[in-house]
Amino acid sequence: MIKLNDIVVKFGDFTALHDINIHVKEGEFFTFLGPSGCGKTTTLRTITGFIEPVKGSVVMKERDITHVPIENRNIGIVFQSYALFPTMTVYDNIAFGLKIKKMKKTEIDRKVREIARKVDLTDEQLAKAVSQLSGGQQQRVAIARALVTDPAIICMDEPLSNLDAKLRVQLRNELKKMQKDFGITTIYVTHDQEEALTLSDRIAVFNKGYIEQIGTPNEVYNFSKTEFVCNFIGDINRLSNGVVKKLAQSGAKVNPEYHNYIRLERLHVNTQAKPGQLLLDGVVESREYYGLYIKYYINLGSQVIKVIEKNDGVRIYEEGQKIQVVLDPADIMAYPPGEGNEVEE
Repeated sequence: MIKLNDIVVKFGDFTALHDINIHVKEGEFFTFLGPSGCGKTTTLRTITGFIEPVKGSVVMKERDITHVPIENRNIGIVFQSYALFPTMTVYDNIAFGLKIKKMKKTEIDRKVREIARKVDLTDEQLAKAVSQLSGGQQQRVAIARALVTDPAIICMDEPLSNLDAKLRVQLRNELKKMQKDFGITTIYVTHDQEEALTLSDRIAVFNKGYIEQIGTPNEVYNFSKTEFVCNFIGDINRLSNGVVKKLAQSGAKVNPEYHNYIRLERLHVNTQAKPGQLLLDGVVESREYYGLYIKYYINLGSQVIKVIEKNDGVRIYEEGQKIQVVLDPADIMAYPPGEGNEVEE
């Protein structure tokens, strides 16, 4: 559908993107994920035509669009700020791109009302000024405006970041449903790992102008390719040298010279160890109650380790209680030192 081939972007002497290669498939929800300044928005702006690379090509449906003007790329864009016209009506905002194309009034009216129904905007809301709408409604207007021109691809630059947490989750679900209903290829930029994991078919994890890993949410979370990805996606424990040595002495195949990590939910408290699993003695230092689950901070002697346990309402461990942590060495992700891929605090 769309390919980025060896894209390099420079701003003066600064190289913002280093040989970026991405292939987004038709109908895919593809997310660019990473911290601020990592190159994800620069990559999106290269696709849409706001930035021209010094090297490489952007190819859409076998057509090289690297030097094609923005308005001729047939790409819908939803900006972080929505970039709506606040004094214009919702109707006129959605119709704007169609008027630029000089379509007939009857055709414009049909398309505007059709797309409004699909994104749950009422006729009453169409008549209002954009400034009278809530943040969630404005987001729907921005998406409707991007989709009404029948683009081949829609690009979204952190469209949920200005909303409160509850509305963000609600609209995240609506976004995914809309994308499936429309079947449109979507490229989405975010720094929010949870957003990326819940929305995406595949994710490209960016760091300092490079791509660390491209994969499904499960691949980047459970099979992180680099130490940076492992740290950046979700919460994780880095095992201390003391714990790693204990594991090695117990017969586990771990390399004490490597940086060894394990996800919180891969550890269990006071359960029967299965073949291959190991037991570590510890003391509950503190806990955080989340309802659905409980996060325990457990002192193993050489480090405090975090464990997430499903809350069954029965077994709740108290501070100071002695417990055993069950660990499967197969769940450890290990990386050689000196990669330079650790997340900067």
